[in-house]
Amino acid sequence: MNAAAGAAVDLAATDRHVDDLVWEQAIRTPDAVAAVCDHDELTYRELAGRVAGLAAELAQRGIGSGSLVGLHLDRSLDMLVALLAVSRAGAAYVPLDPDFPADRLRYMVEDSGLRLVLAHSWLDADTTFEGVDVLEVDRLAVAGDAGSLLPSPAGEGAGADLMYVLYTSGSTGRPKGVALEHRNVANFLLSMKQVPGIASDDVLLAVTTLSFDISGLELFLPLIAGARVVIATRDESADGDRLLGLIEEHQVNFMQATPSLWRLLIEAGWSGAPRFKALCGGEALPVDLVNSLASRCSDVWNMYGPTETAIWSTCYRIPGADAPIYIGRPIANTRVYVLDKSGRPAPPGVPGELYIAGTGVARGYLNRPELDSERFLPDPFVQAPGERMYRTGDLGRFLTNGNLEFRGRIDSQVKVRGFRIELGEIESVLSGHPAVGGAVVRVIEVAPGDARLVAYTLPRDGAQPDSGALREHLRTRLPQYMVPQRFVTLDAFPLLPNGKIDRGALPAPESMEDEAKRPVLAPRTEAEKLIADVWSGLLRVERVSVQDNFFDLGGHSLLVAAAIAEIRKRTGVRLAINRFVFETLEQLAASLPGKPEAEGVDEQGKEKERGLLGRLFGRGRGA
Repeated sequence: MNAAAGAAVDLAATDRHVDDLVWEQAIRTPDAVAAVCDHDELTYRELAGRVAGLAAELAQRGIGSGSLVGLHLDRSLDMLVALLAVSRAGAAYVPLDPDFPADRLRYMVEDSGLRLVLAHSWLDADTTFEGVDVLEVDRLAVAGDAGSLLPSPAGEGAGADLMYVLYTSGSTGRPKGVALEHRNVANFLLSMKQVPGIASDDVLLAVTTLSFDISGLELFLPLIAGARVVIATRDESADGDRLLGLIEEHQVNFMQATPSLWRLLIEAGWSGAPRFKALCGGEALPVDLVNSLASRCSDVWNMYGPTETAIWSTCYRIPGADAPIYIGRPIANTRVYVLDKSGRPAPPGVPGELYIAGTGVARGYLNRPELDSERFLPDPFVQAPGERMYRTGDLGRFLTNGNLEFRGRIDSQVKVRGFRIELGEIESVLSGHPAVGGAVVRVIEVAPGDARLVAYTLPRDGAQPDSGALREHLRTRLPQYMVPQRFVTLDAFPLLPNGKIDRGALPAPESMEDEAKRPVLAPRTEAEKLIADVWSGLLRVERVSVQDNFFDLGGHSLLVAAAIAEIRKRTGVRLAINRFVFETLEQLAASLPGKPEAEGVDEQGKEKERGLLGRLFGRGRGA
């Protein structure tokens, strides 16, 4: 049969709460530093004590087995404590990303039936989550006894307890919650501890938003191995210079990121280290990036796996520059099948759909039995009762050397900068605008590693869709990473002979954009000309007006980081990220004569950054 199975991890070891694995390590190395963030640190003993205190507070509020708790937190040590405390209380957490619009967050709260949200006071959770209890962790004084944290309080079968519910893009226009159990994640972590492997003297830099499941590797894997995790703040995680600073300051030698973020780090001048392990995943890994990483790292790994099968399901160590790029072989207690349209194993070398089975397969979708029956199927290749396999929608093939090769998708799901996006969700929201009579969204790669969303719309009842209005309509309902960078209005969609839309025949946006109609006030000062030149090169727009805003021209968070780095290189002045959100080119240019390294942001700007900036920026590379 055309299938592969991963090496075994003792299944009894996976029948645990993930926090138990952390506590066992805390008992072994209580005085070692466990976590660092923003110039603060916690030893394993201190981490255990803070978790004990918060878990006790949750228990007093009636949180226990079967409860769901929302986490609306900035990237911080508080976030790490909250994750473990919710699990310690027997509950499951639901990430409520501060970068998401309020409408989306409220839907997630309602859909999951949350009783309580843990939040930071500056994120205005009381306003966003009306009718739900909000506990502001930064204003909560709790004390805990680390000695009270003993392993395995839940007893046999604890691995079947729910660990988290993570919402991903949904083709129906609303996100859907994926429910993962402790045993799914425990098996994954124990497998990762072996391969690619982590040692107690490793230092891992965590850069991924909590709403992307791969953050579980970054936050938990170091803690079950006695290693150290350095948590990048929200600002640091999108800034190549700051990430470079963290790597150097903390002697980081282990990092996981999407190809887009690896490019950002390399462009910031990262030269690598002789003992550095780089994990890449979330989107296709290009050869040129592999070559760049191979010259900087001792180990480069390509990782693959959907949220529904607990983070990564396969991995492959790339032997060096110009080597073939595979997604490799299954991790421990995992099986991967390549099946044809009839559900039969495809011969080696022949593409088919990837199905994943084993311990990592999630419980299912939260309150979506119709989706469960479509995606989580009985495994016909294993006789054990209850065994299921997840239908990924990905195409792949087995090679004669036993490795898996990724071959794309069979549907309209895409990955952009590591984020998992159902194009149908964007199209559904776009079609809800009164000026839109129809919508189609596609991905266009304008340069290696720079994929952008383009929306094509039809006018409704003679109304002409305005790109600014459409962009704002989407921003109030979708994360920024799902807002297209370009909008094109058509009289009709190109069709295939069967009447379906021919997405491949949709025109490139450059050929449709009528630049002459866009008012352009040309740059006048040297500072304006410099910024316009940087923007033009990054955004691939020929004409830039001093009245333009970076995002309205098609920018996104990683391009902002690249723009900041380039402007700093040319002028010595470091512009703050939030200024790109709120200001025009003209306004930005006015601050360039300032002092080198100036942040150029006042206290009012910082408050805006915690609010609207969080909504506009998609962080963490993928979900």
